[in-house]
Amino acid sequence: MKIVGLTGGIGSGKTTVAKLFMELGVSVYIADEEAKELMSRSKIIKRHLIQLLGRKAYTKDGINRSFIAKKIFSDPVLLSKVNLIVHPKVAKHFIRWVGKQNGPYCIKEAAILFESGSYKDCDTTIMISAPKSVRLNRVVARDRVSKEDVLSRMDNQWSDEKKKELSDIVIENIDLNAVKTEVLKLHRKLSKTS
Repeated sequence: MKIVGLTGGIGSGKTTVAKLFMELGVSVYIADEEAKELMSRSKIIKRHLIQLLGRKAYTKDGINRSFIAKKIFSDPVLLSKVNLIVHPKVAKHFIRWVGKQNGPYCIKEAAILFESGSYKDCDTTIMISAPKSVRLNRVVARDRVSKEDVLSRMDNQWSDEKKKELSDIVIENIDLNAVKTEVLKLHRKLSKTS
């Protein structure tokens, strides 16, 4: 089965594009969602995160996402350490998931596909791009956070220019109808070449 990596910076619309592929019957692995699940379920991850970030990383109800986000998005070294704890487990989970899928191809949607190096395991990569101002406004509206919070997160991600250098395909996500047309074309092409 062909593995297609799907990525883009925060607010680029990669989740929207992932849903468009799902509507076409494609299996899509959302790495960020799986990472959150593993951070909640895995005793090993929990133990390592508490050692790194302290007891406040978890509450009696589970993972304390807002606490962790505040700590790691203001400290690139800490962010890197958390990624080293979580992402190897996500990679193993993904391999097991792929083995259960059918179809000519599947998609791995991951915000840090290039940063984590997991793009090397993909047969092709798609990057979703949008102007920084558009991305900023989308995230502020979606997450109800300040522009400063969003800019802080953006600063911890690779630039679109850097990601484009490694991408096989780039989709500009400004007009949804144009994006839908592009996804349909890609789906037909990927279904044939598998």
